[in-house]
Amino acid sequence: MFTGLIEEIGRVMSLEKQAGGLSLSVRVPRIAPSCQIGNSVAINGCCLTVVAISKNQVEFFLLLETLSRTNLGDLQAGDHINCELPLLANGRLGGHFVQGHIDCTAHVLSSSYSGQDFWAEIEIPPAAVQYLIFKGSIAVNGVSLTIAKLKKRSFAVCITPHTCAHTNLSGLHRGVRTNLEFDMVAKYIERMQATRSTGRLAIQS
Repeated sequence: MFTGLIEEIGRVMSLEKQAGGLSLSVRVPRIAPSCQIGNSVAINGCCLTVVAISKNQVEFFLLLETLSRTNLGDLQAGDHINCELPLLANGRLGGHFVQGHIDCTAHVLSSSYSGQDFWAEIEIPPAAVQYLIFKGSIAVNGVSLTIAKLKKRSFAVCITPHTCAHTNLSGLHRGVRTNLEFDMVAKYIERMQATRSTGRLAIQS
């Protein structure tokens, strides 16, 4: 479980194709000392397992399923990515509950500055409309944000200077693909309502 508060902007050092997926090596000098093999780390909001550690670098293996459902397959060496360690049992929940399970990807439609604040408008996939509410929570590339504007086919988030400085969201521009994770509570409510209306659980994949 994560909170959507990014602890470090990591740098992609290498990506290597391997049988069944992709090996991703990330330089994270701040959080690397806290990592152990088998630990979970959220990378751009996607929960990954540490498979190797070397000094300030941590390595992950991305399954084909992960690559098909996230923007991690778009990464190139030198890119900056959002990194977060799991929430400790005695830690503070400063953002909102983020599972690290990406629901979908969506493209940025536009971005601009208004004073010091950075605004980004992102498309809403048709199947996701029911999970978004005005002033509700959403994780974009793993960052806990508030939906500041909501339209039929898009939503907008207002990103503060601090968040821009400590995440990779300042790099959002038209056409960039983002990882989205919708609010966990909203997903459970929608699931319960669907079950009540049909009297049975729907199969999802």
